[in-house]
Amino acid sequence: MSRAEISSSSPSYKCSQLIAKLFVRSASPLNFRMVGVKSGTWVCPLICLLYLLAFLQVEGDNVPITLLKSAVAEGAVCLDGSPPAYNLAPGSGSGANNWLVFVEGGGWCSTVNDCVDRKSNFRGSSNHMPPVSFSGMLGGVQQRNPDFYNWNRVKIRYCDGASFTGDIEKVDPVTGLHFRGARVWRAIMKDLLAKGMNKAQNALLGGCSAGGLTTILHCDSFRSLLPASATVKCFSDAGYFIDAKDISGADSIQSIYSDVVNLHGSANNLPSSCTSRLPASKCFFPQNVVATMKTPLFILNAAYDQWQVIKNILVPTSADTNNTWGDCKLDIKKCSSDQLQTLQGFRTTFLNALPGAGSSSTGMFILSCHTHCQSGDADTWFAADSPRIDNTPIGKAVGDWYFGRSSAVRKIDCPYPCNSSCRKVASNSMND
Repeated sequence: MSRAEISSSSPSYKCSQLIAKLFVRSASPLNFRMVGVKSGTWVCPLICLLYLLAFLQVEGDNVPITLLKSAVAEGAVCLDGSPPAYNLAPGSGSGANNWLVFVEGGGWCSTVNDCVDRKSNFRGSSNHMPPVSFSGMLGGVQQRNPDFYNWNRVKIRYCDGASFTGDIEKVDPVTGLHFRGARVWRAIMKDLLAKGMNKAQNALLGGCSAGGLTTILHCDSFRSLLPASATVKCFSDAGYFIDAKDISGADSIQSIYSDVVNLHGSANNLPSSCTSRLPASKCFFPQNVVATMKTPLFILNAAYDQWQVIKNILVPTSADTNNTWGDCKLDIKKCSSDQLQTLQGFRTTFLNALPGAGSSSTGMFILSCHTHCQSGDADTWFAADSPRIDNTPIGKAVGDWYFGRSSAVRKIDCPYPCNSSCRKVASNSMND
């Protein structure tokens, strides 16, 4: 969140309005006086001012980027051959030995042309990666992120197009494409371990969208890198993509995943506990992986996820050639009764694909919102008006699960439109 993007409903905005009302400037540029405030009541606005300044400084500043130029010699590179990258905000105090590693989202490229297009932007090249600031789950303000604010917070930049699973040695001389996501993953892990993650006491691997899928695919291997004494868990935000047919009856998403796995040479880097039972492309679906995962996992997802419903799984363009779903895909309130019935059917299919209740280490927060990726926005993570289930915001549910403050955190919302706390969330730097 930038300095210009403070929500009108956030405490920061309300503080700023209070300050504007209580303080006015006189002719002297350094002389402020208070208006309409009785003697002895200046403490509240002063605290408010300090809070606002702290928010702007910590939540708004860009986090330095680290380019792993040394990884290029190992062939660990983005699609265009540029070095991999990540952003790191060092931990402090009680969080100095704790690590939150978050993987950026960005979909996948399933054809050569799609991957070539990515070479000219941040999803395929570190030469084009814009600066990022940390907010939401990665935010550094205690009031807005009480459980993880002072941890070592890392954002892994996503530039391989296959959730860090590809590994093909040969580089096409015509396209110049490098399918090396698995090598990038190993190189970044190696660098983070050398910077202190090898001594982690607590660690959480997370991600949004394609980054959320990355989390699931790499969760157990991530755990194996860290001390046996460490508490290590994983968190997937909007990354639980299901194997479901589209409205025409076609297996659109299955076809996309098959093309991704084949193009990038991903088969050998997918969880062997899945590939030993199923074709490799089936192991790109979380529902076929989570049953054999050993590391605790938290699943945050919208039951009517915008990406799954709108873009690729339920209503891809190929299945809606007349654009009859156009308005509905943009605004669920504009869906017809028949379309809503189809969406409710998708929700049922999604819920049936989740791990069973017998998996005690699996946490869940499944909202009936029409959105995609919520952990990267301070307003949806832990704000006063964040989306809720049972009056619990996302940030608290994740913290309760991670630290064991609740015996089981498995919150599944009632069907749309029952949850009045849902809000449309615009994509930010953390989102797909």
